[in-house]
Amino acid sequence: MTLFEGFKLEMVDTGEATIRVRYGGSGPPLLLLHGHPQTHAMWHKVAPRLAQDFTIFAADLRGYGDSSKPPTTPDHEPYSKRAMARDQIALMKHFGYEQFNIAGHDRGGRCAYRLALDHPDSVLKVAVLDIIPTAEHFRRIHQDFALTYYHWFFLAQPYDLPERLINADPDHYYFHRWGHLFDAEALEDYKRCVRNPATTHAMCEDYRAGATYDNALDESERGKRKITAPLLVLWGGRNKLGVWYDVLDVWRDWAEDVRGRALDCGHYLPEEKPDETYAELRQFFVG
Repeated sequence: MTLFEGFKLEMVDTGEATIRVRYGGSGPPLLLLHGHPQTHAMWHKVAPRLAQDFTIFAADLRGYGDSSKPPTTPDHEPYSKRAMARDQIALMKHFGYEQFNIAGHDRGGRCAYRLALDHPDSVLKVAVLDIIPTAEHFRRIHQDFALTYYHWFFLAQPYDLPERLINADPDHYYFHRWGHLFDAEALEDYKRCVRNPATTHAMCEDYRAGATYDNALDESERGKRKITAPLLVLWGGRNKLGVWYDVLDVWRDWAEDVRGRALDCGHYLPEEKPDETYAELRQFFVG
């Protein structure tokens, strides 16, 4: 992939999964996690610039991209954010890091905040892009959310209804509305991966876990503990998140030290507004 010039590519066995990771740069470690239905390629406009100050690790979540697709279970735990977080802890230990910074967009942000809760001694600082905690969404469901984020409920339907429908035309399902926002080479990586039925199944399992295991875990911990690492929250000002919620206020129930703001874009901050996203992340992680 020419988008990450100078970066190395490795497949890392974490014990439960094999994770595709692209890494480069020098300085403190910074792990970057992507969202649905993308791959680590979504960071291509930001990662090389951050690599001037950090050692960057851009990984595919389990089930996504070229990372492996472990077998699932009836409770969907293998695709929970807790399981995904275990992969990333093992990944960073593979490269010799017991502590690191982490930034995640969308589903990667859900993995990032779960990792910060489950492994507080491992996280120096954490940034999440265009999300609030999973349980907060399910607690606050309303018509506009259900219609706009309908995929939360569609992808979580029992196997194999969503898989059958999506696999009929994955390119159209995933990218007919948003494909124009992405670099051609990054988009081809996304398309190549979603054309694999195993990836579609894994992504559905991610959302099934979100509606069950992840939501229940969040609810069980509500008010009992908070993220102790400094937390940066960025979201798209043209998206609905800031319309539906006081985003920073929601996160203050989950983290001790919260800061952030909206950027003038939609959901895909690192690709729509790479300069602003880079500047915000660099200032936060360097400071």
